[in-house]
Amino acid sequence: MSLKKQALRGFIWSFLQQFSTQLITFLVQIILARILLPSEFGLIGMLTVFIGIGTALFEGGMTSSLIRVSKIDSRDYSTVFFFNLGVSLLIYLLFFLSAPYIALFYRQPILTDIARVYGLSFVFLAFGTVQNTILTKEMKFKKQAIITSPALLIGSLLGVFLAYNDFGVWSLVYSMLLTNLLTSIFLWFSSDWYPEFIFDIDRFKLHFHFGYKMTISSLLDTVFTNIYQIIIGRIYNPITVGYYTRANSLMMLPVGNISAALNKVVFPLFAKVQDDIPALRVVYKKIMLMVLFIITPIIVLMALLGNELVTFLFTEKWLPVVPIFQIISLSGILYPLHLYNLMILQVKGRSDLFLRLEIIKKIILIFIIIVSVLFGFKALLIGSVIASIIALFINTYYAGSIIDYTMRQQLLDIMPIFIISICMGLVIFIVNNSLTDYNDISRLIISSIVGAIVYIFFAFIFKFQTISDIRNLI
Repeated sequence: MSLKKQALRGFIWSFLQQFSTQLITFLVQIILARILLPSEFGLIGMLTVFIGIGTALFEGGMTSSLIRVSKIDSRDYSTVFFFNLGVSLLIYLLFFLSAPYIALFYRQPILTDIARVYGLSFVFLAFGTVQNTILTKEMKFKKQAIITSPALLIGSLLGVFLAYNDFGVWSLVYSMLLTNLLTSIFLWFSSDWYPEFIFDIDRFKLHFHFGYKMTISSLLDTVFTNIYQIIIGRIYNPITVGYYTRANSLMMLPVGNISAALNKVVFPLFAKVQDDIPALRVVYKKIMLMVLFIITPIIVLMALLGNELVTFLFTEKWLPVVPIFQIISLSGILYPLHLYNLMILQVKGRSDLFLRLEIIKKIILIFIIIVSVLFGFKALLIGSVIASIIALFINTYYAGSIIDYTMRQQLLDIMPIFIISICMGLVIFIVNNSLTDYNDISRLIISSIVGAIVYIFFAFIFKFQTISDIRNLI
């Protein structure tokens, strides 16, 4: 099978997996948001950074190394498997012992028990990480889709059942645990590979040399991606954390769906053409523009119709989410640019530069947080957007120099998408404000349809190449 056909098939099945996963998650989140309180989601949001840190430590860059290195065998897989498993057990022990201090930090005693149970996800995930990596490396996304969707569905149904029976925040905890456990079990039963009792020091050094830098980078990214939950949880309360978490998850709904569907294909695809700079540049540009062409108008539409959208999905008790979403939405639009620029550094083996840039960006973010937190919650959110913009310039400069696709060229290529999205936004604003006699659902539907028509019209008028790329993909 040609690389193009393999990538196309991989994208289709990756998208189907991501779509089914997010459809289930989205529907379940709507149901749970109508039953549970924002504060109960906020409690889970407070633990997100610690779960992320634990996951980064046992996954780290070792799995990325397995995908990046072309010639590997069962010795590599077994070595990484036992390393991940051992580290996950150690992390859970540390997480269990530190749970009371996490609860003390947030002044929420219930977090002690929640953290100790929720932390079992480290061990559950570690059992299936290598099997999942093999499927990704071989671009077998059809099998991934068949495995992950049933596990998520069963776990989600448990969460809804428990929520209806007044389990509160524990419905979220048990739902996630069951999903992770079933995913690993299904991966084991469907995998052609099983670990051998081998731990090859030389293979470990090979993957660790690349992986430890990626692990440190991942740790930094995890901490600082979730640093706002930490600060908001400490300064404010679980309700505010719940609102912020909901706004962030709503923003990442289109961004995460499309990006995650492509990511599983993009990284192995980049790795296959990593030594052909012109081909790598062409692939990078097409994917970047395609993702932005789809994501940008969706985010703009969601930001302008936030009141109608949130009321329709989650009821009026979640309306404080809207202004938060509107502020941080720009960060969601920039997310794919960060992602694919950094992916270039990974496939080219520049984990050293990757780590250096992460440290620089985090230092800048700390400074912005220190200044913005003095001016209140809104300033804190605006600061996060400013930090994202600064990070974009840093990422595009260094990654662009590697593939001979400068920051200026990237910005010029994406600028037309931003311009027609702004034009679409102005039309939506006018239309929505003229529909005062209509209910929220009618305004949401009419404004969305008008916005989509305007966006596609401008794209055809200015003959966007991305339209042809999407048509060819379909």
